[in-house]
Amino acid sequence: MFLPKYPDNPTPPPAHTHTPADPAPVQRAIPPLSISTGTVAAVLVGGVVLTALLAAVAVTAISVAIAAVVLRSMLRDHHRR
Repeated sequence: MFLPKYPDNPTPPPAHTHTPADPAPVQRAIPPLSISTGTVAAVLVGGVVLTALLAAVAVTAISVAIAAVVLRSMLRDHHRR
């Protein structure tokens, strides 16, 4: 019931006899890139410095937020007295 029914004498698919009008595009080689070790070192040092600055900004923001909460709490207690 679930098995496919194949024809007894299948016909072959038609053969393509036309030729392409345009030839295949020629792939050109990519010129070699010469990256010096100084460039790689500069990029790595720049990445480390930027990461350190981002971490410093994040730590400063957290510290300022904590200080603001503590000051708000202290001022609220001061105004209640």
